[in-house]
Amino acid sequence: MINFNGTIQDNNTILNANNRGFAYGDALFETIKTSYGKLLFWEDHYFRLMASMRILRMEIPMNFNMEFLESEINKTLEAKGLTSSSARVKLTVYRNEGGLYLPETNNISFIIDAKPLPNDFYLISENAYEVDLFKDYYISPSLLSTLKTNNKSLNVVGSIFAKENGLENCLTLNTNKNVVEALNGNVFIVKGNHIKTPPLSDGCLKGIMRKQLLDIIKDIPEYTLEESSISAFELQKADEIFLTNTIVGIQPITKYRKKKFLNIVSKALIQKLNVKMRLG
Repeated sequence: MINFNGTIQDNNTILNANNRGFAYGDALFETIKTSYGKLLFWEDHYFRLMASMRILRMEIPMNFNMEFLESEINKTLEAKGLTSSSARVKLTVYRNEGGLYLPETNNISFIIDAKPLPNDFYLISENAYEVDLFKDYYISPSLLSTLKTNNKSLNVVGSIFAKENGLENCLTLNTNKNVVEALNGNVFIVKGNHIKTPPLSDGCLKGIMRKQLLDIIKDIPEYTLEESSISAFELQKADEIFLTNTIVGIQPITKYRKKKFLNIVSKALIQKLNVKMRLG
């Protein structure tokens, strides 16, 4: 069951060949973690979605406020029996069908789906997590590359590459050969007490968890934070590398090529992240 424009219905009755999200990737989505009906970092998700819709020139309905969408997400959670556990919610917004590359309308529809998650809080995994660079294709840094759209061919092909090579993930590069992000999240590197992450101008996703970590790190006096380009050479010199997204929270990388990494800073940050989650 899914929520389609406010109606709970079977998910096999929605998609057709003229759906612009399917035909042209003319869609945006937000992946939201919920805990016992609470939408984590909902305000940040909402404002990112609104900004992204404006960039793609989608018509934002008058009723598309925070309260309306939150109630629709909760309606979906209730229909799927997920109000008393943690869940992964996907909110997709797409331009209504009509036209070819040039749409006939900028009006939109939305779909909300939810699936259960095993953990209520963010946990640091102690499992091996090896990554390498994905160099078959490059991200072109622009405002569009920072949006969470349905155009994810690089991420799909990169994920297949990672599986074929026995990797847990890959780090992507932009056309300037700088490290941008992972296939499913933002990247941070740690050297001593210095923490560094690529700037949005390098083409990385404007991640919600990235924003939470930036806010947390800025309030810790023993760490210095830098948003600037990361070269592949810096990965070998780092003490720690970790990835972030809203579902996992923080995922430490244990190995990149021949270099193995610690997770001391990751563990310290995830404790503060869980505090922020409870208070937010």
